[in-house]
Amino acid sequence: MEQTIIINFSGGIISPGNLYNILVATSKSRIRFVRFGLRQQLLVDIASYNLKAFTDELDQLGIDYEVDENNFPNIISSYPAEEIFIRNSWLTEGVYKDIFDAINFRPSVKVNICDSNQSFTPMLTGNINWIASPQSAHYWHLIIRFPKTNVVYEWNQLCYTNNIAMMTQQIEAIINANPSAFIDNEKARGEKLFSLLNISNFITKPAENSVSLSSFNLPYYEGLNRYNNKYWLGIYRRDELFAVDFLKKICLLCLETKLGQLCCTSWKTIIIKGIDEQHKHYWNALLEEFEVNMRHAANELNFQVEDHCVEGLELKNYLVKHLSVNDTRTFGICFGIKTRKKSEVFSSILIRKRYLINLPGIKIFAVYDILCAKNFNPNERTGYVFSKGNPKSLLPEQVRRAVLKFYQARLGVKNEQLITQTSSDQLIAKEIEFLYQCSDCFTVYSEDLGDVTQGIVAGTKFDDLPTNFCCSLCENDKNNFIKVEKMALQIL
Repeated sequence: MEQTIIINFSGGIISPGNLYNILVATSKSRIRFVRFGLRQQLLVDIASYNLKAFTDELDQLGIDYEVDENNFPNIISSYPAEEIFIRNSWLTEGVYKDIFDAINFRPSVKVNICDSNQSFTPMLTGNINWIASPQSAHYWHLIIRFPKTNVVYEWNQLCYTNNIAMMTQQIEAIINANPSAFIDNEKARGEKLFSLLNISNFITKPAENSVSLSSFNLPYYEGLNRYNNKYWLGIYRRDELFAVDFLKKICLLCLETKLGQLCCTSWKTIIIKGIDEQHKHYWNALLEEFEVNMRHAANELNFQVEDHCVEGLELKNYLVKHLSVNDTRTFGICFGIKTRKKSEVFSSILIRKRYLINLPGIKIFAVYDILCAKNFNPNERTGYVFSKGNPKSLLPEQVRRAVLKFYQARLGVKNEQLITQTSSDQLIAKEIEFLYQCSDCFTVYSEDLGDVTQGIVAGTKFDDLPTNFCCSLCENDKNNFIKVEKMALQIL
């Protein structure tokens, strides 16, 4: 019998010293591998007979944890992508950490804190979703997704950074105090929720625009890569298992090279940022020592599977194999695999398992539905069902067809944008092409050509012509010329 210990790292930020102490405790309990979860937390599977010894160690370290429960979901953030995948944003490392420090309680609802200028971390998989405003520095959009529902409400106000922690706590308290109104209720209303919130103590301002969700473009998030004058290292494991000895060596190397943190991501991977050029060879040597493979195929990296789901991993590997055999392009797509009713994964295309016969104690004839997110944006809710009731043998081909549908939709949008832009450019070009015509004899003056008969050089604006300028044919003065659109005169 195994049980799972869940240890949260707020925002996905891990102290190497704290993680090393946890890993020492796992070694004492004969645990060889650990995993990271979708909400940027550490998952430790442990035999029941070793549970007490391990939790006693965690208690001595002062580490908060849960056993087989998720009553306090981790706060997730886009911080792991900051600086390496996100550029030109006011949301810096210091701002993130100020927010995490201010949240000095354990939320019982899911909280996401994300930059709007990224697609690496899910923005709307939380119940309280804070999204940094791209226009107003230190102000945040707030989108509520009511617990156990698909009801989403965007608040019409922006909240100041320093008020995020307090407002989060008060919104959570209102939701928990009114479960029938706001939990597992498809008729939940955001207006009612915010009518119960006293905002007089908060700094807010009206949101001029709705939040703009970034189009999905998953960065390649593994390998040793250069950014600015530093390096970052991303580590992905196909089976989601990280060897405890390997992680312990990572922690020690972080401490030896004065790196004060590492990050876990929503893709169940880890990222180490700020590696100096002079220390790069140490990290390469560590990867070689543990034979850690780098540079997996992109069509494998863009899958999300539920936490602790061997069946989902097997299905992922099955689909990746077929996508590779067909050499199917998957750039820009995020696949999700869902085998449990209440779980949630981040996906453009969702493969959802269900049973044709699903009775208490009886589940037979497994089939798979393929669902596509609205506009194939994984931050949106389900747009439509692409295919229903597929047996496993037909699933790879149906997934491939869904991928083709994605590219057809994407190409259509790009063509429409191109046509619109071209038309707009042509219209602008037409609008700025004017000539000046004599009202008596219809002689035309062109600013591009000037008038060589009167010594007016090419490029002379009509308004800059001398006061004694006159029509070269009938000698009418300048005031008798009228401005005419070139197209109206049908002059090429």
